Amino acid sequence: MTLIQTLKTRAAKAAEYRKTVNELNRLSRNDALDLDIYYGDIPEIARKSVYGPKTA
Repeated sequence: MTLIQTLKTRAAKAAEYRKTVNELNRLSRNDALDLDIYYGDIPEIARKSVYGPKTA
């Protein structure tokens, strides 16, 4: 992968992460809790959704 392609991919993933965080933050408290989502967990949920689970 070239440098330009890598930068484009990273920028797209960063935008997807921000979009996911914003969408989850827009949930009402009741809707979030119904989905077992706590507001403090939103960044981690978004990260896993966009970048995949952490590898050891």
